[in-house]
Amino acid sequence: MKTLLIFVFALLSTNLFSQDIIKTTEGNIKIHPIIHGTLALEYEGLTIYVDPYGGAERFSALKDADLILITDIHGDHLNKETLQALNTSNSHFIVPEAVAKQMEGIDRLSIEIINNDKSTSFKGIDIKALPMYNLPESADSRHTKGRGNGYILTIADKQIYISGDTEDIPEMRALKNIDVAFVCMNLPYTMSIEQASDAVLEFKPSIVYPFHFRGQGGLADVEQFKSMVNEKNSKIEVRLRNWYSEE
Repeated sequence: MKTLLIFVFALLSTNLFSQDIIKTTEGNIKIHPIIHGTLALEYEGLTIYVDPYGGAERFSALKDADLILITDIHGDHLNKETLQALNTSNSHFIVPEAVAKQMEGIDRLSIEIINNDKSTSFKGIDIKALPMYNLPESADSRHTKGRGNGYILTIADKQIYISGDTEDIPEMRALKNIDVAFVCMNLPYTMSIEQASDAVLEFKPSIVYPFHFRGQGGLADVEQFKSMVNEKNSKIEVRLRNWYSEE
């Protein structure tokens, strides 16, 4: 009984009970919400971390990352403490230039810089960098255009959009054929649930995960976000997951 309880606790501590499966024409994608704006993907033997944050123990039930994507320089995205505690010696990093300039002390197999609107690939996965920024655009905004990346990952026949820290920018609203979207919503850093729902209703992903929803006033009301989306488009599947189970 004690062994079973320890096993259950280990699963809960890494949030693996929240993992989801996305079926593709070539195999399943496993999605693991970790915390805040951090997630992991597994596909055909590959393990991908996005913005590793929150401590290495949150990744203890996962394999070391083959690929690590980082969206921005802020500490909840480029988190050196977590990266230095993980085994990243065999990891390929894909990052914007501003992040690459702050990667000293981070072990890695290789690092690749791509900026907004540029594309690359990794072991059969196509990766495109998109803008992420605050509106109105200004030189002193929290997230200036061109500094950080959102990403679209094309895995087999599925397109996965990861917003990074952004408001409801035209580049997001213009997205097409997105199967899975991870969309941020935390004031005053990114956008409100009203902005997020309006953008989602415009680009119409098949599945949307609200994430990165802890702001100055606490956690955004993602239940209300879900209602706003589904009242106008019941075909969009809004998946609510516990991104803050241990806070």
